[in-house]
Amino acid sequence: MKGMALRIAGRLAASCHKTPQRAAWLDRLPDVLRNLEHRWSLALDAPFDDEEVSCSYVASVVRADGTPAVLKIGMPHMEGEHEIHGLRFWDGDPTVRLLMADDDLGAMLLERCEPGTVLRALPECEQDVVISGLLRRLWRAPSAQHPFRPLSALTEYWSDETLAHIEQWPDTGLVREGLRLLTELPRTETTELVLASDLHAGNILRAERQPWLVIDPKPFVGDPAYDATQHLLNCSARLRSDPDGTIRSFADLLGVDHERVRLWTFARAAAGPRDDWSNGDLVALARAIAP
Repeated sequence: MKGMALRIAGRLAASCHKTPQRAAWLDRLPDVLRNLEHRWSLALDAPFDDEEVSCSYVASVVRADGTPAVLKIGMPHMEGEHEIHGLRFWDGDPTVRLLMADDDLGAMLLERCEPGTVLRALPECEQDVVISGLLRRLWRAPSAQHPFRPLSALTEYWSDETLAHIEQWPDTGLVREGLRLLTELPRTETTELVLASDLHAGNILRAERQPWLVIDPKPFVGDPAYDATQHLLNCSARLRSDPDGTIRSFADLLGVDHERVRLWTFARAAAGPRDDWSNGDLVALARAIAP
């Protein structure tokens, strides 16, 4: 860090330019890094700069005793607000371990995964097996005094973002149906478990302690069928060519109702907020799996 210009991942920089709050966070970041480097006795290395880095500054570090670790500082981000709480809740099973944290700064010192290969390197059918196994381990009843928000808080936040861009909707009927389901689905499921909410093959790394570890959980409490959606949305070609078979096979691996998985996936494809409403891929996917 000393004498080095701070390098920011391209997607993170783009995310920070969207709001004044995030831009201010980025301006403070060099001072925050210097503070943590001193306080936690870290030697900072180069930051990670890949397509997965969009909401946090992430860099490899070495601790005072010579052990490698990862420093992660989250930008102001509604979905990731309780990541530190989630890592404490799961306590390394099956997530990376939280070694140190500063809740006020959103800063985490994390276990380093070695070799750190991303699950995305495997074929999708193999990803299905790994992700379903990890999700079943992540799903747990929340403790009585848990800090996590209900899944409805996330769907309401997304719905508000989508409604703010109504003039850009490519298919009003499709989006309206998606919005209806984003409101209805959280109300119609009685099972309430702690969800990862953003688990996909880019957030799972090969490790030594366990074959695969989860990074970047964004915990909410709600319907486990929702947690199938992030991986499925990353398998869009398979979903469009065989929507029913793809959804059923993954839902069966998870042990959840495939119809609820389909409805959640449709709702997100039809009405989830996005930077580019002119992109037809999500519209085509929503039509392929429409109720």
